[in-house]
Amino acid sequence: MQQVQKGDTVNVHYHGTLSDGTTFDSSAGREPLKFVAGTGQVIKGFDEAVLTMNVGDKKTVNIPVHEAYGERNDDMVMEYPTSDFPADMQPAVGMELQMGDNAGNVFPVVIVDIQGDMVLLDANHPLAGKDLIFELEVVSIG
Repeated sequence: MQQVQKGDTVNVHYHGTLSDGTTFDSSAGREPLKFVAGTGQVIKGFDEAVLTMNVGDKKTVNIPVHEAYGERNDDMVMEYPTSDFPADMQPAVGMELQMGDNAGNVFPVVIVDIQGDMVLLDANHPLAGKDLIFELEVVSIG
């Protein structure tokens, strides 16, 4: 039986949940996730979990915060003046936006609060600070 090794291209079906059972992502009804194992293309805990699995193997893994998206960082929450938004945009809590920095990098942010003429933007990954549970199935290698 073929076993996943570092550098193998793998196709994996997955179902991701939080510790309270809430589903945050799943490949159900879609193509399996394709990535090169052991190269950091997916979070560390997911990557390590598939190594040494065989095609057809299924398992459930608990991935702690430090092997997932890391801890939340309060420095990644920033205030932004509502006057700097385009005139035709109405900021709302939960709205997802793209921001750029001085180096030309683009990153996602979410509006988490509106306080008068200031909007509070959160650039943390939505799963930062959370332990994750994944049900995994290796569909194919190569």
